[in-house]
Amino acid sequence: MRLQRLQKVLKDKGFPYTYVEEDGCGSVNFEYRGVVYHVWEFCEDGVWGAETNVRNIGRHEDLCGDYEEKILELIDQWK
Repeated sequence: MRLQRLQKVLKDKGFPYTYVEEDGCGSVNFEYRGVVYHVWEFCEDGVWGAETNVRNIGRHEDLCGDYEEKILELIDQWK
């Protein structure tokens, strides 16, 4: 199972979410205040990252490196 820290935070905050894993990459879709967010992992040429709309609801962006930590920091800022 991947994106375990993200799943724990979502569960602790009571945000409804779904998790799927395919080809070794995790995918989380969740809802906050009626808006649907996603975090989709990828691995391209040995580099891990995630496509997400957590920072900008209407725009997808790719995060690499410690992408899960970056996403958790963004979610932590939500009130």
